[in-house]
Amino acid sequence: MTRATIKRATTLAADVTGKFSRYVFEVERFEGGHREVVWDVMERGHSVGVLGHDPVRDEVVLIREFRPGAAVAGDAPFFESLIAGTIDGDESAVTVAIREMREEAGLVLSEPVVIHPGAYVSAGSTSEKVAIVAGRVDTRTAGGIHGKPQEDENIKTVVVPADEFIRRVRDGEVRDMKTLLAGYWLAEHRGR
Repeated sequence: MTRATIKRATTLAADVTGKFSRYVFEVERFEGGHREVVWDVMERGHSVGVLGHDPVRDEVVLIREFRPGAAVAGDAPFFESLIAGTIDGDESAVTVAIREMREEAGLVLSEPVVIHPGAYVSAGSTSEKVAIVAGRVDTRTAGGIHGKPQEDENIKTVVVPADEFIRRVRDGEVRDMKTLLAGYWLAEHRGR
């Protein structure tokens, strides 16, 4: 088994969203021997994406908000994605999913189930893993602008027919990885 050990870590920056650190690793080479690797890593904890589905109306709840990473990459900075939030301390993914559905869409998430316990967002640059939780919602009252004013959130709730959501996933129109994963899961598990 190939191994890597941390030799040094230096915090380059830190704020309420996490810290940015430079790590020096000693990494075994596949062909034998070792090498030293220097890598910058964003450490911001873990998060949860929430797939809210109304099985009666067969609709999915998404949100539309400003995404700074897309803006920096030169892409359109507003697009639809799953509701999501950060796991604080020892919270469970389900607890966070219920809270975030209420905060970001004003809806109640019922019968939540973890459909993925957590995958790395980008293991080459961040320690963050995103779990995916799916649950039932009633989309009859969905809509409007939500979010926490103290966090300067401005989140628009968007309701999409499940068939349309799955078509967007399959046609490559979804630009957010957690939303893409949840869409493929829904395509396979809808109606079960």
